[in-house]
Amino acid sequence: MLEYMTKQQKLVLAVSILASFVAFLDGAIVNVALPAIRTQLGGGLAAQQWIVDAYLLTLGSFILIAGSLSDLLGRKKILTLGLAGFGIASVLCALAPTSGSLIAFRALQGVAGALLVPSSLALIIATFSGTAQAKAVGTWTAWTGIAFVIGPLLGGILVDSASWRWIFAINVLPIAATLYLLNGVRAEKQKTSMAAVDIWGALLCALGLAGPVFALIEQPHYGWGSPSIYLPLTAGLILLGAFLLYEHKNKHPMLPLGIFRNHNFSVGNIATLGIYAGLSVATFLIVVFLQQVSGYSALAAGMAILPVTIIMFLLSPRFGMMSGKYGPRLFMGIGPLIAGAGFLMMLGLQTNVNYWTQLFPAIVVFGLGLSVTVAPLTAAILGDVPREQAGIASAVNNAVARIAGLLAIAAVGAIVSAQFSASLNTFAKPWRLDPVAIHLSEQTPLVTTPPKPYDQTRYQWDQIPKIYKEGLEKASVSAFHSGMGATAGLVIAGGIVSLIGIRNPKRR
Repeated sequence: MLEYMTKQQKLVLAVSILASFVAFLDGAIVNVALPAIRTQLGGGLAAQQWIVDAYLLTLGSFILIAGSLSDLLGRKKILTLGLAGFGIASVLCALAPTSGSLIAFRALQGVAGALLVPSSLALIIATFSGTAQAKAVGTWTAWTGIAFVIGPLLGGILVDSASWRWIFAINVLPIAATLYLLNGVRAEKQKTSMAAVDIWGALLCALGLAGPVFALIEQPHYGWGSPSIYLPLTAGLILLGAFLLYEHKNKHPMLPLGIFRNHNFSVGNIATLGIYAGLSVATFLIVVFLQQVSGYSALAAGMAILPVTIIMFLLSPRFGMMSGKYGPRLFMGIGPLIAGAGFLMMLGLQTNVNYWTQLFPAIVVFGLGLSVTVAPLTAAILGDVPREQAGIASAVNNAVARIAGLLAIAAVGAIVSAQFSASLNTFAKPWRLDPVAIHLSEQTPLVTTPPKPYDQTRYQWDQIPKIYKEGLEKASVSAFHSGMGATAGLVIAGGIVSLIGIRNPKRR
């Protein structure tokens, strides 16, 4: 494909892939480092969820306004600002002294990441046309999808060979390379002023999402009946309603609701909710389970998902081309069903996971389903809107994907915690175990391996009776199964929506 491109097109494609790759990679690379971060900075499952979700929260909230900025002020300018901000935030994350400060810096990183994704894809749409555009989008989609699954591998290498802090510090290298290449991209003329940017819409969206996410993550600790839970949940839902009303009345909305009149765009985004919710939860749960329950190293847990990267690299562009020829409906429907089958196969995993006989077949099926899905999904959604709305269309779809992951990790985390506690209490009741053991275990679902010697909870861990540790293993496996069952359901639902709702464009 590259031999038929102009020099400018090659440059645009390289910049777009690199810029988006960094943003998507950082959403996944942190998963494999969560146990190491917990060991050094402290915190249980809730802190681990917040380290992931703080990034997704601001990324999903501000990606819409970033799409508007991309269309209004020019892609190159927004990409430059986003890359610089992402680099600074990455350095701050690498230097974070506490889990609280890391969560705050991850939120800043998400704001900068929001500037990268819609601008990069809109740059492709503006530079390519026809068949070349479909191939370029397929290539971009393949690499961004690969970022989701290569993250745990790269993170595992860095955590085991150096420190978890390097998963953030290493971002400086690709960012510097992307900024260098971006200098060669022709700049667009500024189209409007900052007065047209929907700042209030972005704030309403961010605060509206923050309330439900806080409630879902923290309710295992406080309970649904606590004002600390139901007040943020209620306030967040009210603010989300206000956000939609404000966008409807605003002359320059960051979310133009009229864009949802495009049929495939609307149906494709509904499918995206289920598919990317499942993908985000799966990558979170698998690497945490392998390390904290099965005793895998960070590198081994990252390498466990490597087949997905290879399969996507080889097959995703091919399925993108086939979608352009035969239409996206069948691919968007069958792909998630295959991926969902892979997740259901993981319900057979127990404490001691044999990779080749138990996990590898499921990973291959999951990777095949993902490869069938991602490029046709992107092409169907962006191909259904006018070219001048490419930036905001890309932003909406990516916001939906990130918000789906944000809410799914929080919601499925609540399911996992509830199942863990229920299973553990059932096991522990006949043994009348001491409060110290019960308290420690309830704060650390999906943890059955002992902490490192320097961990502050090692003393309490040593007090837990052996029989109770067996209960921890059973409860953790049960909790993992409940999470993977929910994950499979989300992905399969996305496939059913696509089969029923997506329309293949008429052949010319």
